[in-house]
Amino acid sequence: MKFIRFGEPGYEKPGLWQTDGIVDLQLHFPSIPDIGVNFFKVGWIDRLKEFSASGKPGKVRLGPPVANPAKILCIGKNYSEHAREGGFDIPERPLVFCKTPNALTGPFDPVLMPVSFGQVDWEVELAVIIGREGKRIPKSEAMTYVAGFSVMNDVSARQAQFSESQWFRGKSFDTFAPLGPYLVTADEIGDLYDLRLTSKVNGNLMQEANTRDMLFDVAALIEDISQDITLTPGDIISTGTPSGVGIFRDPPVLLKAGDDVECAIEKVGTIRNGFI
Repeated sequence: MKFIRFGEPGYEKPGLWQTDGIVDLQLHFPSIPDIGVNFFKVGWIDRLKEFSASGKPGKVRLGPPVANPAKILCIGKNYSEHAREGGFDIPERPLVFCKTPNALTGPFDPVLMPVSFGQVDWEVELAVIIGREGKRIPKSEAMTYVAGFSVMNDVSARQAQFSESQWFRGKSFDTFAPLGPYLVTADEIGDLYDLRLTSKVNGNLMQEANTRDMLFDVAALIEDISQDITLTPGDIISTGTPSGVGIFRDPPVLLKAGDDVECAIEKVGTIRNGFI
């Protein structure tokens, strides 16, 4: 299933994306909550497995497919070639940092260029959306805590990221986490570790890799993070980017107002954002 949130910012409704159009879930289930904590706690994904309805064609704005996540957890250097292109050592365990929820924006919404720092860059990443609460989750059970998957552009202001001793500020500017277009359940994907990732800037291919190249897979990340951080429904784990980002090119290629970035992951979806 491909779950979406559609409508104007702040007024999104839950829906399903189908080949024949969009299904407005509130028309069929008036009490259904937005796709967030209560949606997952009540088990709406399981409740809708046997649901069938025709979609309605039409153009609508898509919001990020999960509302108000408590945490956006990101993984640094999770592809060895990306670590090498930046001159970093290969990490021995997952390197975890955060983006704040104000960074979240829709899959086709504009990204705002910051005024305080420059060197804005792109990073295509597979995002994992957590479906139920857990702590000290063993790797063997980790995937049962996953609601679905999405595409994230971990937009980064490199000047801020590298001028400070931690990455919080440079990763958390408003709109720096475009997410979508859907929350895709695992049954739609098949082999999670054979998915092509790409990013394009103004139509030019910049990143191309496969999820099999992750140093730490999704189950390993969930096990590691949950040792001392409780994962809650709606949390997002963005699993790292492959090589090909702009800052480490020779010469560097950095984003400016008017640029367009497309991030795509096979079987998960494509997001595209203009920078303004």
